[in-house]
Parts: sequence; structure tokens; C-alpha cells
Amino acid sequence: MIEKTILDYLSDCLPDVPVYMEVPADRPAVFVVIEKTGSSRINHIDSATIAVQSYAASLYDAAALNERVKAAMLDAITLDSISRVALNSDYNYTDTASKHYRYQAVFDVTFY
Repeated sequence: MIEKTILDYLSDCLPDVPVYMEVPADRPAVFVVIEKTGSSRINHIDSATIAVQSYAASLYDAAALNERVKAAMLDAITLDSISRVALNSDYNYTDTASKHYRYQAVFDVTFY
């Protein structure tokens, strides 16, 4: 499951930042949430669109964490099970309902 692979990988790359697959009930000040937003399989080759949300106490800190996430995700190509990682887009994605600052980076990942 690509979500678990990315969860474990980002947890290793960002040891000072908790990484989750959903927003925890007790939100830490800084954390990351990963979500698979789509996937496909063509000629037995799997690909997925992965959204990574970086939460922090300020917009600047969320943007800085987003930069760390982007660097880590682009290096995920070093994993044996991943053959391609491309940044699709990233942007300010502040949650206006809960008033939590966040950025979102969206990646296209090809994997085995």
C-alpha cells in the first residue's frame, strides 16, 4: 500500500514532525497528513496522486514545513518500490473553518 510506504518514509525523513494519515483528535502544533487522492494502473504499472498537508502554528512555519516535505518526497525516488515522483502542485491550503495554517503539496508517484 503506497500510503503506508510514504507514511513510513516521511516519518523517517522528518523525525521531529509527526506524520499521520488523518488529522489527529489532539492536534500537535506541527504535523503532516498524507492522503491518496487517486490512483491508476496501466500495463501493470501503478501510480497514485498523493496529497501531503503541512500544518503549523503560523503560515510561515507551514510554508517552511511544506518545503521540507517537498524535498523529502522528491527524494523518495531512492526507495526500491518507487520509480518516479513528480511535484504536481503546491499551495497555501489554510483551513479557514478550523483556522489552522497548512500548505498542501500534491505529488504523482509511480510505484511497484
